[in-house]
Amino acid sequence: MFTKSSYEGTREDHYALLIQQVEALIHDEPNRIANLANAAALLGQFLSDVNWVGFYLLDETSDKKELVLGPFQGLPACVRIPLGKGVCGTSAERRETVLVPDVHAFPGHIACDAASQSEIVVPILVGNELVGVLDIDSPIKSRFDDIDQQYLEQFVQKLAAAM
Repeated sequence: MFTKSSYEGTREDHYALLIQQVEALIHDEPNRIANLANAAALLGQFLSDVNWVGFYLLDETSDKKELVLGPFQGLPACVRIPLGKGVCGTSAERRETVLVPDVHAFPGHIACDAASQSEIVVPILVGNELVGVLDIDSPIKSRFDDIDQQYLEQFVQKLAAAM
């Protein structure tokens, strides 16, 4: 049985516990979608001041490589994002985390939820292969910082290790 947790201690302590929780959730579960769905739910209850958290997965079945919507928490979202477009497509193409304090200042930002003001996108790499991205939006400008980036990258590494 699960209950919503309240976290005590520093932000680093909170993130360390979050990483332990995701490891426990995905332990011995081989299904990628199930793991990503639980990871999105975990992040949704853990993070404050966010309005969307989820995953876009690389779809190579069409003529062009693009990201397709995966498990998420939040309002309905854009279904397909070309590599190199918007924050998610840029992160995927560069294979690096993109932290955006003000999405309205990001050239080519794709607005799915009009309330979003800031965003962080972390690529999911298995070996050298791009699998997708973790995308988190906030209705507050400059919501995400280096601490968020550091620990969300560790969170994604745990997920990638199970893929």
